[in-house]
Amino acid sequence: MRAVAFREFGGPEVLTVLDLPIPTPGAGQVLVKVVASPVNPADTAARAGYLTGLLPEREIYIPGLEFAGTVHGLGAGVTAFTVGQPVIGLLPWLADPVGAAAEYVVIDADILAPAPQAADLVAASTLPLNAITADLAVSAAQPTRGQTVLVTGAAGGVGGYAVQLAAASGAQVIAVAGAGDAELVRSLGATDFVDREHADLESLRALGIDAVIDAAVRGAELIAVVREGGRFVALLPPAAPQSERGITVHTVQQAPNGARLAELAELVDAGTLTLRVADTVAFADAGSAHARFEKGGLRGRLVLLP
Repeated sequence: MRAVAFREFGGPEVLTVLDLPIPTPGAGQVLVKVVASPVNPADTAARAGYLTGLLPEREIYIPGLEFAGTVHGLGAGVTAFTVGQPVIGLLPWLADPVGAAAEYVVIDADILAPAPQAADLVAASTLPLNAITADLAVSAAQPTRGQTVLVTGAAGGVGGYAVQLAAASGAQVIAVAGAGDAELVRSLGATDFVDREHADLESLRALGIDAVIDAAVRGAELIAVVREGGRFVALLPPAAPQSERGITVHTVQQAPNGARLAELAELVDAGTLTLRVADTVAFADAGSAHARFEKGGLRGRLVLLP
């Protein structure tokens, strides 16, 4: 099979396409023929060498945390899926960096999920990582009808899903994003929009915010805008503030969860979650995709196609 890989850490130019054996599913595993695998921050960080302390040593690393494809083979004991079935998945990549930027991938059946029926597989591939992270963040924020939730980075992958999930709870959502993103975040369900260039703490504090979901990783200073006894949700441990004024501080990080991913796919079918693809890129151009991703400014994911 063809796979995007790197043998050494560095810039996008270290990515190459290798011909590797097709993996074999073990007991409780599924072999998936990959249709699409998005580029994510962890892919570019790993390639650049920023995650070396977290990764086991390998001769080669294959990036790609999430994917969509079709079931190609079943390991012993797997009965929940059938050959040919469209599926999506999120890999425990830091534990075993054999990723989804390949023609085939093996995944444990209990972290695999049926793909949403209302979307093609390219779009569906963008759901697992960001939606699961956003879902964890919104669950930690515990929004209820009538409460006000502030979401930073609201036009991004995690932030966009967080806006939709928080709005679905009945909360009022204040979206912080770039000046050109006002229409986008309102279409996702935001009640109000704040231009990030003018999102000063004093103005935000006056909005009566019950919870903050800091998808943009603005950091500890943002706890000042949360009401006494409210909630602050950080996505990275270094950006989590110390609790003050009775505010509960959570740090959430994604983890594969097949059952919840299946529920999130159903929310796509119900129209609650919107999938966004910025562009598709062939495996041979993975380096240019990484370079483009690192420049930022994308609204939706770049998706690699075998």
